[in-house]
Amino acid sequence: MGDTATSTPTGWAAFEAAEPEFAATVRERFGQYTHHALATLRKDGSPRLSGIEADFRDGELYLGMMPNSLKARDVRRDPRLALLANPGEGTSMGGGDVRISGRAVEITDPARLERYGREAGAPQPFHLFRVELTEVVRTFVEGEEIVFRTWWPGRPPRTLRRGNDDSPPREDPV
Repeated sequence: MGDTATSTPTGWAAFEAAEPEFAATVRERFGQYTHHALATLRKDGSPRLSGIEADFRDGELYLGMMPNSLKARDVRRDPRLALLANPGEGTSMGGGDVRISGRAVEITDPARLERYGREAGAPQPFHLFRVELTEVVRTFVEGEEIVFRTWWPGRPPRTLRRGNDDSPPREDPV
């Protein structure tokens, strides 16, 4: 669907400005539940899945982590990540499956950490990362089709649809 390895990362505010309706849907989807799934890379390159809370604040997507947690060590070593919104109960997925891929940028400024901790009620100490987006994907069912809506920085969003047969997916006109 796209090459996220060559995408230039961008912050949440830029995504909201470029695609306000899509960003609102993604943010709403993450807001339905507190806990989500974070994929990081272990030292040996194998994937690690961890639970995490996503915090949209001041035009950024933040991830707070316990000091020296394995996921924090993972993203400090290799900042690539994927964040999947909690799918919820059953099979309805409450508005679709939403995933953000990107890179973690650690916030180290003491004043900014103190302010964030105070505003978010985060227990001290903690690691704080801002997510730079490289891809946003929403997958949902519409009628008899599965729909994939994707966005990469600097490109218009794409919507692909496919039925429950072996015909190739088709792309909605932009």
